[in-house]
Amino acid sequence: MGRATAANQCEGGYDQGGRGLANVDITPHGKNRFPVMLGTDHSLEFHEGEFYPAKEAIDFYSHYKEDIQLFGEMGFKTYRMSLAWSRIYPNGDELEPNEEGLRFYEDVFKECHKYGIEPLVTITHFDCPIHLIKEYGGWKNRKLIEFYERLCRTIFTRYKGLVKYWLTFNEINMILHLPFMGAGLLIEDKETALKDKYQAIHHELVASALATKIAHEIDPDNKVGCMLAAGNTYPYTCNPNDVWKSIQSDREGYFFIDVQARGYYPNYALKQMKREETMPIMEEGDQALLKEHTVDFISFSYYSSRCTSADPKMNKQTEGNVFATLKNPYLQASEWGWQIDPLGLRITLNSIYDRYQKPLFIVENGLGAKDELVNDTVIDDYRIDYMREHVKAMKDAIDIDGVDLIGYTSWGCIDLVSASTGEMSKRYGFIYVDRDDQGNGTMKRYKKKSFDWYKKVIATNGEDID
Repeated sequence: MGRATAANQCEGGYDQGGRGLANVDITPHGKNRFPVMLGTDHSLEFHEGEFYPAKEAIDFYSHYKEDIQLFGEMGFKTYRMSLAWSRIYPNGDELEPNEEGLRFYEDVFKECHKYGIEPLVTITHFDCPIHLIKEYGGWKNRKLIEFYERLCRTIFTRYKGLVKYWLTFNEINMILHLPFMGAGLLIEDKETALKDKYQAIHHELVASALATKIAHEIDPDNKVGCMLAAGNTYPYTCNPNDVWKSIQSDREGYFFIDVQARGYYPNYALKQMKREETMPIMEEGDQALLKEHTVDFISFSYYSSRCTSADPKMNKQTEGNVFATLKNPYLQASEWGWQIDPLGLRITLNSIYDRYQKPLFIVENGLGAKDELVNDTVIDDYRIDYMREHVKAMKDAIDIDGVDLIGYTSWGCIDLVSASTGEMSKRYGFIYVDRDDQGNGTMKRYKKKSFDWYKKVIATNGEDID
């Protein structure tokens, strides 16, 4: 058990240590954030009057020793984190890596091991060097497979013995929803947008298989996983049309994992791409690579379930982690409208395990809430309640249902920038960071009430959750 972060949401230091500019850096806070993430805003630079939270985030780059010490105090067994591609290859297409960037992550991993923490590392958590977008058009260009392969060979070699568990792409299905964030795509032609997305998807799937192959060659002890933004979709009624709609909705995400875990494109996806004329260009050897180098385990994020109807009049929607969903009348919701469904985690675990029969790893699960710092702490009983019920559901999936769950890293161990909104006020951590939505604050760290609660949960491997 442990907790998770992402480089673009916590690291900061965007212009330090030889790091290059990435897509996540130029994504602003406020009303222009979604147009940028969607790829409809074609600006690839900073603009005066906009606030870019990823530039500094919570400055993990300078505070990593202090933060990892706190993680160690909490008793983390694992820490899921990510690399900033542009910190290792500033432009993305260099032949030689940036030594200062490599050394930074080496120091981070060594600091983790100092406290008995096993790193779980995401190679790409939405990070794509700006140069690769300007020069090549992002992941729709096959050249990015070559650049990603070089990145993988570099990190697998450099961090052999320091990192054993890897994830290739964070929430790979996000390409369909936020293509600029997920694949560095600019939507330049609405007529070809969907085809470009599927071409980018194919390239990332091939790159993921190649990464798995290289990881096993360099160190047979390496374990490589894929990562899905998950959450079962419920039919709004028992109308067969609603049931069918929910199946189609879930397939939209499972399609990626079908390829990464099974090694081939499922028939329903091939039929759909042919029907929509979005079939990607595949080169000779691609299908064999996908088939021969499937992932060792499947990881996913779970924040809420979803609900859908085939009736177009059912249009009262709420946003849950970017995915549109009907309001479920049986569920409560967070301050941001995310529906809270602990049983949905158990349902999702069973659905994924029944589908693939591979070990599972929950790498994101948590509650974003507005916290109030009083007397140097936060009384966040609401977070404890949320986490307790989800841990219960997780244990039921293991103990009663027999799901093979190898790990759990909730989101995020420390307050960080929200990926969807760019806010600091949408807090997830057990550690409070003094920073607001406009970037003001001391960056000082404070333990919340949930800090000691989760410390106890980890120490008992989820047995003591009261």
